[in-house]
Amino acid sequence: MRTQMLEAAEKLLDASPDRDIATRAVCEAVGVGAPVLYRLFGDKNGLLKAVVDYGFERYLAAKRAAEGSPNPVADLRNGWDTHVAFALAHPAVYRLMYSPSFDAVPAAAQEALRLLLEILGRCAAAGRLRTTPDAAAQAIMSANIGVALNLVTQPETYRDPGLSHRVRDAVFGSVLTETAPASENDAKLATVAMQLSALLPEEDGPLDAPETALLRHWLDRIARES
Repeated sequence: MRTQMLEAAEKLLDASPDRDIATRAVCEAVGVGAPVLYRLFGDKNGLLKAVVDYGFERYLAAKRAAEGSPNPVADLRNGWDTHVAFALAHPAVYRLMYSPSFDAVPAAAQEALRLLLEILGRCAAAGRLRTTPDAAAQAIMSANIGVALNLVTQPETYRDPGLSHRVRDAVFGSVLTETAPASENDAKLATVAMQLSALLPEEDGPLDAPETALLRHWLDRIARES
């Protein structure tokens, strides 16, 4: 019943011209009374938050299931495209997922960022990252969400089918190197620093944990300032 009500709420949101729904309409769509909705979600705001959680659950399920390829840059590109595809397939839910109206950002948004950081760590280990994974993740996520929100909230304005890929390639070009360096002598200092930082083991390495943390701090600083 809970899933049926969430799916009904999403359909009603997609069809609503003012991007709002009535709890009564949700109840009527699944053939239950208002007490059922209040028992499951508390109130309308609780229902909308549950719709957001349900959206993130489906979005993250696809991200978690994606198997990494030998090419982390290709995985990064695919991650951008699947993000936009999810937004276009679930426009109302996506607007809510990244809406500033909620009191707190859903915890699932942090998991999405963590999954992005994992791919960027692999890019760094391959010598393809020209900045820190954190800086790259913030640039990529901000641009990815911005493009997706524009596409679903202003489709009459943002009609160019190639927009997403152009923005993607521009952002990736600012944080990635074109090719992996053939040797450290051929690479920029920042790229080598990021690559070494990504390859440092978290434990059981040649350095103690505090030494590893200090070395990673220095390497990240070199990457930011080079």
